Amino acid sequence: MKIVLTGSLGNIGKHLSAALTKKGHAVTVISSQAERAKDIEALGAIPAIGSMFDAEFLTRTFQGADIVYLMETMEAAGDMFDKSVDFIATISQIGHNYRQAVEQAGIKKVIHLSSIGAHLEKGNGILLFHHRVEGILHTLPADVAIKFMRPVGFYTNLYSFINSIKNTGAIISNYGGDKKEPWVHPLDIAATIAEEVDMPFEGRKIRYIASDEVSPNEIAAALGTAIGRPDLQWKVIPDEELLAKWLSIGFNKQVADGFIEMQASQGSGFLYDDYYRHQPVLGKVKLADFAKEFAAAFEQE
Repeated sequence: MKIVLTGSLGNIGKHLSAALTKKGHAVTVISSQAERAKDIEALGAIPAIGSMFDAEFLTRTFQGADIVYLMETMEAAGDMFDKSVDFIATISQIGHNYRQAVEQAGIKKVIHLSSIGAHLEKGNGILLFHHRVEGILHTLPADVAIKFMRPVGFYTNLYSFINSIKNTGAIISNYGGDKKEPWVHPLDIAATIAEEVDMPFEGRKIRYIASDEVSPNEIAAALGTAIGRPDLQWKVIPDEELLAKWLSIGFNKQVADGFIEMQASQGSGFLYDDYYRHQPVLGKVKLADFAKEFAAAFEQE
């Protein structure tokens, strides 16, 4: 099949591109960076260099595809320290461009990388943009089959704690404790999407993706052991204190507020209500596996 992937060769895209080309699919990878072309070709895929903010480019690139894979990231919208960016509105525009390109190119099969929390129109913090884009794609004609993939929190997001660990000796957040929550590795996300490519498309489908279910304290213990700091603690501070810290280092206020609300929703379990109603089979990459990757990254910084 001819498959077009957005998202370039990011944490998921590089694994997904490799998996699909290995299966014999003709894969085109969209990237905004011309220097990525050689890396895309090295995976056996075809590079398409352009912008997700260019609906005409997307339409041309989608033409003739059997399946398009759509994803949007905060990085595509701008720098999280740029106070002028409205991330929710900017990413929603990407959603509108996708919708236009899918309809004009006559695409009938779509896989959309969404997120945990996309079922919520409030209380999900910065994840609101996923809810908005899902809603935009739902307005496509009924004969367009869409698979909404909803991964949970990425293990790779834990890399953001490296500086905190090195500077304060602790992981610092506005929630924590012993309550388990789901996490996922990009490899398991890519494997799930590659599996869905070869499964029937019909109507609108939602599938959650997770690798393991562990508590903040279990994460601290696993990462601490892996980096040679077995006493590493996951420290909880009030929302207001964490928000003040983030704003003081220059975070965009919408982003800072959004992450505070999202993490509070993680701590209360509100973010996971729909996940537990549609709990998936867990993937292969467990916390212990990721802890080794974390230790390698920790040593390099």
